[in-house]
Amino acid sequence: MYDVLIKNGTLVDGSGEPMFRGDIAIQEERIVAIGNVNGAAERVIDATGKYVAPGFIDVNNHSDTYWQLLAFPSLESLLYQGVTTIVGGNSGASLAPLVRPDIIRSIQKWTDVSKINFNWLTLAEFYEALERRRPAVNFATLIGHGTLRRGAMKDETRPIHDAEVEVMERQLKQAFREGAIGFSTGLLYTHARGAHMNEILRLVDLVRSEKGIYATYVRDEGEGLTKAVEEAVTVARKSNVPLHISHLKAVGKKNWPLMEEAFNLIETAALNQLDISFDVYPYTVTGSVLYTFLPTWITENGAKLMLARLRDPKVREAVVAEMRKSGTDYSSMILSITNISKMLTRRKVSEISSLHGKSPEDVVIDVLLASEGRAIVSLETLSEKNVQKAIRHPFSIVSSNGSGYTLEHAKTGDHVHPRNFGTFPRVFSEYVRRQHSLSWEEAVHKMTGKPATKFKLAGRGFLKTGYLADIVVFDPNTITDKATIEDPYQYAEGVSSLLINGVLVIENGVYNGKRPGTIYRKPHSWLPW
Repeated sequence: MYDVLIKNGTLVDGSGEPMFRGDIAIQEERIVAIGNVNGAAERVIDATGKYVAPGFIDVNNHSDTYWQLLAFPSLESLLYQGVTTIVGGNSGASLAPLVRPDIIRSIQKWTDVSKINFNWLTLAEFYEALERRRPAVNFATLIGHGTLRRGAMKDETRPIHDAEVEVMERQLKQAFREGAIGFSTGLLYTHARGAHMNEILRLVDLVRSEKGIYATYVRDEGEGLTKAVEEAVTVARKSNVPLHISHLKAVGKKNWPLMEEAFNLIETAALNQLDISFDVYPYTVTGSVLYTFLPTWITENGAKLMLARLRDPKVREAVVAEMRKSGTDYSSMILSITNISKMLTRRKVSEISSLHGKSPEDVVIDVLLASEGRAIVSLETLSEKNVQKAIRHPFSIVSSNGSGYTLEHAKTGDHVHPRNFGTFPRVFSEYVRRQHSLSWEEAVHKMTGKPATKFKLAGRGFLKTGYLADIVVFDPNTITDKATIEDPYQYAEGVSSLLINGVLVIENGVYNGKRPGTIYRKPHSWLPW
């Protein structure tokens, strides 16, 4: 007798190949039969009129560094989208390894860590702590360059010493031994901007020897986007590692044409045999760290020095003047998350500007100083045409660049980005069903088989006999996102059943409270989980 039998569904198997009618039998955590399956089962799911696909894989997720994975491990906003596996440690920040406990304070920017108990330093210890929390989804992690760098240098703003790079190398190597799948950088962030290519190359060389992946949030998404992509490609080519560019985008209207140049660089690199990909989310509104909209020079050498500079009236005057020439509409920014008064969240900079009689640029600087640089804003600053091209691009992967939440999080006052609740269904409703930019098979491939293959998540991402039973059943006519910029705390609709490791977590469209996720530790032999 099977544990679960999914009958009469249309199977979209994750490969990108045409869909077909069939049944799926599950025994314990694995798929044991596909096709015209007969036999009894403890649980039968009638998928008539539904699509059956591998569970979606979110390779650019921040549920770890936003602390939701530990504090609220059900991550329901992801489950209702059909997500079954997430990859953390993105954009240069991971929760392990830590040289010493206080490093967590500089890594974890969006939670008051003084109220949190944590008891790990190594990646192995972090995984053990996470297993005790029993997450609903599967979790794998990259190791963040910023985490390693802060551990070696603290918050010092000087050129890194060779001995400190050696400390980073040892920690990275040990983390690979303990199951990390790759290495990430966030070169747009203050502490990492001082990192030169030689430092990155030394660490990425280790990634090659460990058969991992290098994921990077490139150094510039504005007028320097082309050079930033070139830098990423150069590092990957010199080290001969698979490259993944996180949330590729051109920020600001005057920079929108640069997206085509970025695509050309990526395509040329692929023609020259580089294993390259990038991820994209289906929104023209960004959710970005506020200081990344300042002139680059003011943010160099770390947040402390940035704040000290901004307190100097003459420097501030120069920054404001440059901000006004940048083309960024600061007045339209919406404060999303800050560590100052929640009364400010959901407020436009223009509102605060009018209330206090200050320019939008001065308000931005005031918020940065009051929050000690820890503020996230939403801003309509991307081109819909570029988003559509990115989603259609053959080297793209769909990902949220977000976190999982429950509806209860709304009580915190944080005004989160709708991508946290709607990314994957939005691709189906907007770019498959309405715009016809992608076929169902292409869209599912970009959410399943493609990310599983690129990030070497063996045993997942496809509907195949012997593979782990991460499976989503959804209605192609009704699957959609509900979250908006104005009201983001709304679960997506259309997923009727969701299985993670063979365990039903969504039944008849409702989450049942189960948390069967596993922690992925990369084996050196790359065996299935």
